[in-house]
Amino acid sequence: MLITVVADYGLGDLAFAEVRQRFAKLLPHAEVDAVPVPPFDTVSAGFCVAQLAFGDGPADRVIYANVAPREDEDDAREDNAGEPLGAARLDSGVLVAGVASGASLSFLAGAGVPVRSVNVADAGSQFRSRDVFPAAVAALARGEDLLGDELRLPPAPANAVIYTDGYGNLKTSYVEAPAPVGATVRVRIGDRTAPAVVSDGVFAVPAGMMSFAPGSSGWGTPFYELLHRGGSAAEIFGRPRSGTPVDILT
Repeated sequence: MLITVVADYGLGDLAFAEVRQRFAKLLPHAEVDAVPVPPFDTVSAGFCVAQLAFGDGPADRVIYANVAPREDEDDAREDNAGEPLGAARLDSGVLVAGVASGASLSFLAGAGVPVRSVNVADAGSQFRSRDVFPAAVAALARGEDLLGDELRLPPAPANAVIYTDGYGNLKTSYVEAPAPVGATVRVRIGDRTAPAVVSDGVFAVPAGMMSFAPGSSGWGTPFYELLHRGGSAAEIFGRPRSGTPVDILT
């Protein structure tokens, strides 16, 4: 069994090691991997969850997501309470479990997968993803029924940045070309604007140019991404946070 932990602990952070150890105790034969996202970035987390869940891989894998900014309530919280744990079992057999915060499970729900509450406490530790939730995730992985009612989740952001990869490519939630292939458009993200060529391949532009084309990510229909050949689209646009709108100015 492969368990992939998508969380905002920070690359190489002690928290990842502690969660790995917890799963090693609960599911000793499982291999545990880690995918970091920026602090409190539920959009990037939600994209990673869906990309991994819908991608090719073993049917018994588990995607476990924890990005919990505790923004569901502004009042003081008792006993470190926060957003609840949700889960879904895909037709492929893949199990997804994650804190239902922001857009963390929205891409999954937007693809038609019902996400249900998990009957587990949402309080009891500041580090719930180590101390509280893993036991419930392990029980679900073993086939136990801990699921409650279907959760109502916010939609994933439309026409926005949804992830920045290690090369500085900006993956967006566009699934259709905003202009004819070959057209040069002005792209505005935040307070930055830059030209890009709408193309049918991210490398279908010469060096030094930026393309806006279907990329390597998505399920069913590829997401468009901005790639600057020989540079970094993320740097050009000031490293925008996921969820930032992407406006196309023709």
